[in-house]
This record gives sequence, C-alpha cells and structure tokens, in this order.
Amino acid sequence: LFPATLTYDTLRFEYEDFPETKEPVWILGRKYSVFTEKEEILLDVTSRLWFTYRKNFPAIGGMGPTSDTGWGCMLRCGQMIFAQALVCRHLGRDWRWIKGKRQTDNYFNVLNAFIDKKDSYYSIHQIAQMGVGEGKSIGQWYGPNTVAQVLKKLATFDTWSSLAVHIAMDNTVVMEEIRRLCQSHVPCAGAAACPALESDVLYNGCPEDQGLRGRLPLWKPLVLLIPLRLGLTEINEAYIETLKHCFMMPQSLGVIGGKPNSAHYFIGYVGEELIYLDPHTTQPAVEPGDSGCLPDESFHCQHPPCRMSIAELDPSIAVGFFCNTEADFNDWCQQIKKLSLVRGALPMFELVERQPSHFSNPDVLNLTPDSSDADRLERFFDSEDEDFEILSL
Repeated sequence: LFPATLTYDTLRFEYEDFPETKEPVWILGRKYSVFTEKEEILLDVTSRLWFTYRKNFPAIGGMGPTSDTGWGCMLRCGQMIFAQALVCRHLGRDWRWIKGKRQTDNYFNVLNAFIDKKDSYYSIHQIAQMGVGEGKSIGQWYGPNTVAQVLKKLATFDTWSSLAVHIAMDNTVVMEEIRRLCQSHVPCAGAAACPALESDVLYNGCPEDQGLRGRLPLWKPLVLLIPLRLGLTEINEAYIETLKHCFMMPQSLGVIGGKPNSAHYFIGYVGEELIYLDPHTTQPAVEPGDSGCLPDESFHCQHPPCRMSIAELDPSIAVGFFCNTEADFNDWCQQIKKLSLVRGALPMFELVERQPSHFSNPDVLNLTPDSSDADRLERFFDSEDEDFEILSL
C-alpha cells in the first residue's frame, strides 16, 4: 500500500492505445475515426498543453513549497482547461504542435502564462496564493469550483487575452448575465500596451473597424465554467449522455474532475470511456534556455492519452466552454436547448434568459463569493473531506 502522495510515474510503464472500435472518438468538439484518423487523433491530443506536477520551482510565496506533488493535481487541471481557452483565443482550435517545428510568438506567450514562477498570469504560484482568499491554504487540495473561482480572478490581470470569465453557479446559466459581461463598452486597462490585441479585437465577430466602433459593443471572448454535482457519491447515469454531448460541441473546453482527490482533465470520449490528460507525473521545473527560448516538449503528452469508464467519474466536476464571438455564444445556446430534447439525456444545468427570482442577490452571478460563500460552495461541489485514495500495486 502506498500513500496518495505517491505519483503515478512509478506505477505506469506503458499506455494503452485507442481501442479498435467503430465508435467515433470525440476530442473537444472534433469527431474522429480510429480506423482512418488515428494519427490525427494523437496529434490533436499531443497539441493540448499538458501540465503536470513539477519539482524544484521557486518557492511559492518565497518560503513555501518548491513542488506541488501530491496536492497540485486540480490546480494543474485548472491550468489545462484555461490553457485550452487561451489556445483557442490566440492560436485557434485548428492549431497543432509538431515536435521540432518552430512555433509562433503567440504560442510561447500562451505557454509563458503558465510557467512555474510568481509573475506568470496563471502559474501554480499565482493560483496557490490567490486561493488563500478562497479559504485554501498553500498546499491544500482544491476542488473544481475553487480552481474556477481563482482562475476567474487571475484572468482580470491578463490584458493580453482580454477574456470575460463567467462561472455559472446553482446549475443555472443566465444568458442576460453573460451578454452583459461580454458586451463591455470599456476597453481593458493596459490594452494599449498590448499591440497584439489591436489586430484581433472582435466586434460581435467582426474585425475591429472604426465605423463599427460607434454602433456595436465590444464582445469579449467568453470562458464559461459551470461547476456541477452530478450525483451524491457516484455519477447519476441519467447525466451521461448529456456529458458526452458537451465534448461534441465546437465550443468545448473539456471537463475538470476525476476521482475523489485525484484530478484529471477530460478532453473527450470514445464509447463509454472518457479520454483524459493526467497531471500525476512529476517533472523538473522548466526554465528558459540561454537563448531565452523555452524548452516545451514536456508540456505536450506524447503518448496515447489515458481512459477511464464514465461510470467511475466523481460527480463533482466543472464543465468548460469557449465562445470567441457573440455568434459562437448564440450557437452554443441553441445546442444546449436542442440537447434538452434528446431522449435519455437529463440536463446537467438550466439555460435561462433572465435571472430566476429565487436568486437572493441580483448580481450573485457576477460576484466572486467571499470566503464563507466559498466554503459553503466547496462543501457542495467537492469531495474534499474524504481521505486520499490508497493506491496499490
């Protein structure tokens, strides 16, 4: 028997390839056939940014941990789902990482936002320290809701990406709230210092144009995170079809969740199995080389991804979507409405035009909960009170 702080590197020597099946493989809104597109599947998976435990990074807070082994898996999964949003924002869903091929500056800008140092937008240092405000001490395990709340706060400093981050609480997505958030008339502070933004700011899906500026509000690209509880101790089978459909939507960012206190980043499914990237491998921290270039191979999973039965999923998850334009958001809303008509698919959340009257605070969806609210939400959304799993050989 081993304690759960043991990483999986020593337990796993080979990875299973995809099963030979006629079932389609879905990866973040893309449909593939194992028989004719296996290379394309693996290239798509490898191109996702893969964040794992690291060791020997600068101490968090100056005197804190220098490794996140054993406690940082949900923080790494939060990094992965948010990195996918930044990839879609700056590189596009069709972008691919090819080993040895020179990548663009935008790619390295995205990667640098997650490097293990205190001044990266979404570093383990920033997430751990920002989590203190959510009632989590440094080195404490997070659940899906906590990491979503922390990433929302951190995104406000990322003027380069200029994202609108919305966390839909109480299993309810309010369209009016999202439109109000995304149709912000006020340019982000510091945007002038980000020349990269000037060429790709979108006005309701149109490239920036002086003539449009006066007539149309700015639409900030949307990252929508929905923390959910899909059962008490195990996932309710009635939600499985709906969960699968989330991976089929072109706006999909995937799902963060896993088994109790063992987090994974789910990027798709095949048959009755979820496909995921696993953060439970400890790698040395990476620093830029002498040329200032960042060695990036360890940030891409170059073996077939892991799989697990959907039935094994812990019911506490957060589902993510990215809508680059207002048209993307409208399309997503239409897909969610159609999904409610699918036989045998129980909706995981409600989509409404306006805020229901039973919400106590009219702005509750636009506020980050204070620590007492965060504690209450964590008890609802996360299985943190359970002991770590005992891993056995």
